[in-house]
Amino acid sequence: MTPAVADIRSICCIGAGYVGGPTMAVIADRCPQLQVTVVDLNAERIAAWNHDDLGRLPVYEPGLDAVVGRARGRNLHFSTAVDDAIAAADMVFLSVNTPTKSRGVGAGQASDLRWIEASARQVAAAASGHTIVVEKSTLPVRTAEAVKAILAAAQGDAGGSKTFSVLSNPEFLAEGTAIADLEAPDRVLIGGEDDQAIEALAAIYGHWVSGERILRTNLWSSELSKLTANAFLAQRISSINSIAALCEATGADVREVARAIGSDSRLGPKFLQAGPGFGGSCFQKDILNLVYLCRHYGLEEVARYWEQVVDLNTWQQQRIARKVVLSLFGTLTGKRLAVLGFAFKADTNDTRESPAIRICRDLLEEGAELAIVDPKVDAGQIAADLGQAPGPLGSTTGLVGVGEGTWAAAASPLEAARGADAVLILTEWQAYRHLDWSALAAVMRRPAWLFDARAVADAAAARAAGLTVWRVGEG
Repeated sequence: MTPAVADIRSICCIGAGYVGGPTMAVIADRCPQLQVTVVDLNAERIAAWNHDDLGRLPVYEPGLDAVVGRARGRNLHFSTAVDDAIAAADMVFLSVNTPTKSRGVGAGQASDLRWIEASARQVAAAASGHTIVVEKSTLPVRTAEAVKAILAAAQGDAGGSKTFSVLSNPEFLAEGTAIADLEAPDRVLIGGEDDQAIEALAAIYGHWVSGERILRTNLWSSELSKLTANAFLAQRISSINSIAALCEATGADVREVARAIGSDSRLGPKFLQAGPGFGGSCFQKDILNLVYLCRHYGLEEVARYWEQVVDLNTWQQQRIARKVVLSLFGTLTGKRLAVLGFAFKADTNDTRESPAIRICRDLLEEGAELAIVDPKVDAGQIAADLGQAPGPLGSTTGLVGVGEGTWAAAASPLEAARGADAVLILTEWQAYRHLDWSALAAVMRRPAWLFDARAVADAAAARAAGLTVWRVGEG
């Protein structure tokens, strides 16, 4: 029998990443009566969550350190003892990675569900009594069927001594504002078929979320809602970026256009900021999965519609790289570019699918020397994303061939700009809104450019310092 709301005493979350860690930290913070354990097989990651210095948590999110500091050691625990935590739990969240498949059926579009299946099997083996299993990972619609099948097999093998309920509770977090999103969500979505299990989870969120914001649906609507939400948000980004290109060609200003259309209450102003395109772990992956699902069900026209959102996003990043090349007299060989920002957005250290990756790779293929700086992304991560180790700058003579570009990490924007032909802003960090353009221009090679792909810099100050300025969406 499903436990009553009051019987939920222990929660386990499998996966200590960008979703599992912050989500469980907030639940533990707001529900001190619950014991919350986050488990992961990655011992290094768990050690980082347990580090005495809260500034060294493996996930950077504003406010996360304070939340973890209040709850850790009281009722928030991080452990590699996965089976023990599952056995003790009344409710288990599955918050593992679901990347796009790189091979086999659906490669390049379908979600790789190996870790979801592995987690479900581990829950099936280690659980005791009745366990509510909650899908937190972003999953294709109907994934719960597979999870339920695995759990049902274990239930039968155990002669009914262990039973399960399966819920879908997708996350709707934006990296950089995840703690605020968790503490004051627009909505909490719970899908399922077991009303008692649904109410048990709703009661947990009810400690700090008002009842009208807790939505209840069936399993399939809940699973599909996450993919749809991300697809609609990404669509807005590709839409405004398409208009940004038209603004540049016609002399309009995309920010003025965005303000005009965003004043319409039917549209609203959010996700109308032109830039280098969307990144992060979700948008591209989820749209491609939506495309795959549509084709699986024979909806080719729908698949092509959503596929175009991703195609335009790639085009926008390639367009920015081409703009740099053409502005710098058609060649980047032997030229240095200061790249400010590598994370996919401000206030996170996440670089997954960051626009900076494709743009920097394109510039490196043109022979550029990149001095890259980001306040939260280290050189090791940049090297992994670019697939190229850092190398010395200033070693080229202008005679090397295309494809021999190099990069190095810089400690500050001023260091990155030293000897550079251009500054390229790829992440909208707050500090980049207040740069000393006179100081930067003084150490750059002339003529010098600013390519502001985020439209955050003080363009007037940069022009006054002698730089030629390009801002995305500005004619």
